[in-house]
Amino acid sequence: MVIEQAREVLKIEAQGILSLMERIGPEFEKAVNMILEAKGRVILTGMGKSGLIGRKIAATLNSTGTPSLFLHPAEAIHGDLGMVTGDDIVLAISNSGHTSEINTILPALKQIGAKLIAFTGSPESPMASLCDLAIDVGVEREACPLGLAPTASTTAVLAMGDALAVALISRRRFGREDFRKVHPGGSLGERLAVKVREVMLTDDHIPIVPAGSKVQRAIEEINAKNIGATLVVGEEGRLAGIICDGDLRRALLKKKDIREMKVEEVMSTSPKTIGENQTAAEAVGVMEFNAITVLVVTDKRNRVKGVVHLHDLLGREEFRLNGNYNPPEGAHR
Repeated sequence: MVIEQAREVLKIEAQGILSLMERIGPEFEKAVNMILEAKGRVILTGMGKSGLIGRKIAATLNSTGTPSLFLHPAEAIHGDLGMVTGDDIVLAISNSGHTSEINTILPALKQIGAKLIAFTGSPESPMASLCDLAIDVGVEREACPLGLAPTASTTAVLAMGDALAVALISRRRFGREDFRKVHPGGSLGERLAVKVREVMLTDDHIPIVPAGSKVQRAIEEINAKNIGATLVVGEEGRLAGIICDGDLRRALLKKKDIREMKVEEVMSTSPKTIGENQTAAEAVGVMEFNAITVLVVTDKRNRVKGVVHLHDLLGREEFRLNGNYNPPEGAHR
């Protein structure tokens, strides 16, 4: 009995969502264009369960490139209307379209200059008539056996909100890199999907000494850039070798003062490399397989483009993006 009821609920809610497909038309496209053209934010408003759905839609819009916030209609009439400007779009949610708290604030919002969009199951309702656009999100019946608790209707609104967000993603050309910028606390797996070029140290952040330099200069570069190694480059910036702390220690076992030696005498001549268009996950794999912490990024002509450090990929809560990461106080490499 319980399982059959659960299946029936899912069936009713699925049918409610599928029925929306027939109602996606010119009004929906106008809503997308209205939001794209707006200079302000999308303000979601709704009472009760509709308000909770509005909060979720606002969160989805925010995370996909459309600045949004939630306005509680009851609080709005006591001063929170001040958060709305004439540049904003207000998306009001009410299945019946007769929610008094919402219908009370809509004229005030229109007077402010905001454009109004309704998500409602009653396109002929007072709320719909007060708005510039009305999107029909009605369902044939609720999944609640009493027909009272918002179930299929709120699911349908949520699905329409997702449809709106996805349409805006496409029109804004919002990509993976944009998504990561607003999700810096994402999972390690997501963060390791970025390209090496996004996380490598570049330009003045790269520890480099020219071939023919003395070891003293290499030591100074290692200390200055603080990643435990320096690259040695020849003509046109081509990679010639790498000097790590271990190379210096091994050289000191053979000679007490190595400062006047040439870098070619102590460097490793076959440093591991990776291309800038490979993923951070691939970089981690190369470093772990070869038991190294520094990986050189080169182009097809073996010219140095950057460098990545294992600790910057795995040892911190955030990536160090192209040398611009500031470690928290007390953090060490």
